Amino acid sequence: MSLTIHHVALSVSSLDRSLAFYHDLLGFEVVRLIDCPTEGRLGDVAALPRASARLAHLALGGQMLELLEFTHPEGRAIPPDFTLADVGFSHICLATDDIEGDYRRLREAGVRFYTPPMEYRPGVRMAYFYGPDAETCELRQSAG
Repeated sequence: MSLTIHHVALSVSSLDRSLAFYHDLLGFEVVRLIDCPTEGRLGDVAALPRASARLAHLALGGQMLELLEFTHPEGRAIPPDFTLADVGFSHICLATDDIEGDYRRLREAGVRFYTPPMEYRPGVRMAYFYGPDAETCELRQSAG
């Protein structure tokens, strides 16, 4: 068996707001936008009868992030008490060569961080921050 990761998907409450964040602010490239009507196969493959959604495939550094805004059924928000210790995919990590500059730029744009960048271990600095639906993202700078 030969597997590779094709994409990671994130359900969002507003595709437009998430595109403004991931494309406009973070620099992901929009590869394609797709409307998935109730008459399509999304409901069949997702086991959500008559599901409909708007989705975007975004690329960054050779990887793809899929943003899905379900229009039916409407998704539930991330619980306010969600932590990185909770089971499931917990965050997306973005490599940077200027964590302090990116931290300042994102803070100035209103992005909320858990903490300022800090040394995680020698040669690695990181900072977690929130996306538009309270999903967790990470900035990480490694030496060398």
